[in-house]
Amino acid sequence: MSLQNQNDNYLGNPNIKKDGIVQNWTETEVTEYAKCMKSSVYFVEKYAKIISLDKGLVPFKLYPYQKKMFSKFEKNRFNVVLACRQSGKSVSACGYLLWFALFQPEKSIAILANKGATAREMLARITLMLENIPFFLQPGVKALNKSNIDFSNNSRIIAAATSGQSIRGLSINLLYLDEFAFVERAAEFYTSTYPVISSGTDTKIIVTSTANGIGNTFHKIWEGSVQGVNEYSNFRVDWHDVPGRDEEWKQETINNTSQVQFDQEFGNTFFGTGDTLVNAQTLLDLRASHPIKNMEGGDMLIYKEPVKGNEYILVADVSKGRGQDYSSFSLIDISTRPFEQVAVYRNNTISPLLFPNIIYKYAVVYNKAYCIVESNDQGSVVCNGLYYDLEYENMHVESAVKANAVGIEINRRSKRLGCSALKDLLENNKLNVVDEQTILEISTFEAKGQTFQASTGNNDDLVMNLVLFGFFVSSAYFSDLTDINIKDVIFNQKMKEIQEDIVPFGFIDDGSEHMKTIESKEDQWQIEYDRDL
Repeated sequence: MSLQNQNDNYLGNPNIKKDGIVQNWTETEVTEYAKCMKSSVYFVEKYAKIISLDKGLVPFKLYPYQKKMFSKFEKNRFNVVLACRQSGKSVSACGYLLWFALFQPEKSIAILANKGATAREMLARITLMLENIPFFLQPGVKALNKSNIDFSNNSRIIAAATSGQSIRGLSINLLYLDEFAFVERAAEFYTSTYPVISSGTDTKIIVTSTANGIGNTFHKIWEGSVQGVNEYSNFRVDWHDVPGRDEEWKQETINNTSQVQFDQEFGNTFFGTGDTLVNAQTLLDLRASHPIKNMEGGDMLIYKEPVKGNEYILVADVSKGRGQDYSSFSLIDISTRPFEQVAVYRNNTISPLLFPNIIYKYAVVYNKAYCIVESNDQGSVVCNGLYYDLEYENMHVESAVKANAVGIEINRRSKRLGCSALKDLLENNKLNVVDEQTILEISTFEAKGQTFQASTGNNDDLVMNLVLFGFFVSSAYFSDLTDINIKDVIFNQKMKEIQEDIVPFGFIDDGSEHMKTIESKEDQWQIEYDRDL
């Protein structure tokens, strides 16, 4: 594979062609080049080589799941891969990225990882593959070092740590994010980078990782792809997809680690901290929906239009409007069973003086929704603006004598009661939450001392809307307003579940004369007793 003329190689490396070398093609080489250009799988399997721990340098033979993954990469602009440990996702990505650089001229590819050393290790693997492919497939190299490769076809691959400065000012055609669930400040990086990458018509993003808890940016991207609320095509690699891993291997691995560790590292299970308000199974069952309308510059998401005759509650949390915490509200349909979140507003720059106007606008649209506004701090400004200035009367007022009695003050007691009620509502399927950001906040709302709040790096403004809702629906005010006692509803459901669990075992007639009949009506068992005995 090496060049006979040393002047044709790159800096004395006999296996890499330097820039400016004219290739004299044979007919066979032209045919092979065309096949490689057409298929990344064909190129990697026939020409790429990797280092095996047992056998040293060997041809890269792709597993079936790796071939499917390559096909996904070729067909889709946005890809997210959830893969178990030691599944070969990184080396697979190396093969695909090299193919992309060789056969897609004038493309810039960025490999970003949690640590720069990790990204550079991937670039070293790509360099090794490059050194072992025939020269007719190499476009020539202009520059090669630990951090980048510049090819003669004007494509390039760079490797760096994931940070806001990594690719600033660069035009990137393919962004590869390795082990993205483990990247610190991933949300900040992704928020600043994604719009730049996605703005092109043919740019690509590939995100891969092992599971690492819930609420991080990778988890959000993955869940969004599964639920169909973002543009990502998802691909999952489980432990049993890797040849050589069977039940015996699984059990041995569990014995040497733990069930929990196996589930997260090899079972692709997203675990929370264990201190989240809502249990893990409920969190996993939450499913986001696509908004049907996008209003107020993207701040207002409509999931369902108002239904004539339905009753709605608007619950609002207020911030100072200084670009930090968010002023937000959720509109909830209480005429449905379960209650259903139908619209969400979220903005971190709106002034408390203007927020009442937004609340008023949508409260009126949703059949003059009953408004419950958190009255703490700047919340009192919003309450007064809505109730007194805009004269919106359909809102919660405990007393009209004191201005701060409009709305509900969130204190330690009311927050504790609201959290407890929200937990019951969600875990008993009495409240359907459909907004993706709200679901994320619920997933990262965890115990901190004697209370619950957002985990580090996350927000809880939207979930506090629901805490306020939970407090209200469990109060006497809600019962008087709607004739619905939510505690009784949940209690009755629990009793029904207990009854349904018991029924399959049946009843045994012990011959006692007082047990006269047993019959089933619509899954409800009835037993008649002789009350004279």
